[in-house]
Amino acid sequence: MKISILTFKKGIKRYNERMVKKKAKALVLFSGGLDSILVVKILQEQKIKLTALIFKSYFFNEEQAKKTAKELKIPFEIANFSKKHLKIVMNPKYGYGKNMNPCIDCHALMLKEAAKIMKMENYDFIATGEVLGERPMSQNKGALKIIEKESDLENKIVRPLSAKLLESTFAEKNNFIKRKGLFDVSGKSRKKQLKLAKKFKLKSFPTPAGGCILTDKDFSKKMRELLGIWEKNKRNKKYWENDIKLLKIGRHFKKDSAKIIIGRDEEENKRIKKLALKNDILIEMKNYPGPLTLIRSYIKEKGVKEKIMKEGKNLTKYYSTKSRNKKDAIFCVKEI
Repeated sequence: MKISILTFKKGIKRYNERMVKKKAKALVLFSGGLDSILVVKILQEQKIKLTALIFKSYFFNEEQAKKTAKELKIPFEIANFSKKHLKIVMNPKYGYGKNMNPCIDCHALMLKEAAKIMKMENYDFIATGEVLGERPMSQNKGALKIIEKESDLENKIVRPLSAKLLESTFAEKNNFIKRKGLFDVSGKSRKKQLKLAKKFKLKSFPTPAGGCILTDKDFSKKMRELLGIWEKNKRNKKYWENDIKLLKIGRHFKKDSAKIIIGRDEEENKRIKKLALKNDILIEMKNYPGPLTLIRSYIKEKGVKEKIMKEGKNLTKYYSTKSRNKKDAIFCVKEI
C-alpha cells in the first residue's frame, strides 16, 4: 500500500508531538522571580518535565527561590557554587557591571555548572528566564553568545521569553519544545511579563529577583576595600567566608590594616559576636546601652595597636545615644 507524502508528514508530526509530551526533560535556572516563574509555566504548558536549579553564593542565597519552587510544587536542586563564584568576583574575565557585579562571568559559571548536571542527569536542554535587553550588560545578543560559548552550550540554551527574537535552538530543532509556544519579550518594560502572569493566573509573585548584593553600591565599596586588604596582607582563604558574612552587617571603618565593625541593633550585635574569630577584639560599654564593636586586625602580629583600640572605643561611645556626650563610659574589652 502506498503512503502519500502528506500522510507521512502528518505521521512524523504526531510522532514528534508524542516525543515532546513523553520525553522532554528540562533543567531550569531558577531565581524565584517573575521571569523564571513564567519559564516554568511556559514549559509546563508544553508538558515538559522540569527541575528548578537554584544557585547559592556568598553574595545571594537560595531562600526566595526555594520558597517559590515549593509554592509552584516543582522539584528543585540547590547548587552551592560560593567558592567558584568568589574567584570570578575577584578577577572577572569580562569585567564588572555598574558596581562589583561580574554578570557575564557569573551567568557563564551558572550555566557551566548546569551543563554538568544536565549531562549527569540526562536532561534534554537547559532553560533560563533571560530577557533580551532587560539587563544592558549581560542580556544583549553579544553577551548571550559569549555566555553560551564560555559554558560550552552554544545553541543549547532555551530562553522561552525571548526565543522568537533569537535563533532556533537545538531543543527546538529536535522537537523537545515547540517554538510557537515561545515568546518575543524584550527590553526593561514588564508589560508583557505581567500580561503573561495574568494568562497563567499568577496571583502573586516576588519583585524582580536576583538579590545579588554585589549590585549594591555601598556593599561593592566595602567589598573592594576587603579585596585590597586580603591582597595586601595575604589573608588565609579559610577566613574569606567569615569576612564576607561580616561585611553584610554593621557599620564598617578601616584603620590601617584593621577593620572596626559597629553593630546597629541588638540583632546585629548578636551576629557580630557569633562571627568573631580568634584574635578579634570585642568592645562594649558596661554602664551604658550601646553597640557591640568588633576589631579585626589583618596583620600577622598578634594584638591591635593602641590607636586602633582607642578609635574602637570612641566609635562605640559615639554610636550610643545615651553615652555620646558623657565622660564616664566604662568599657569591657575582650580578646577572643
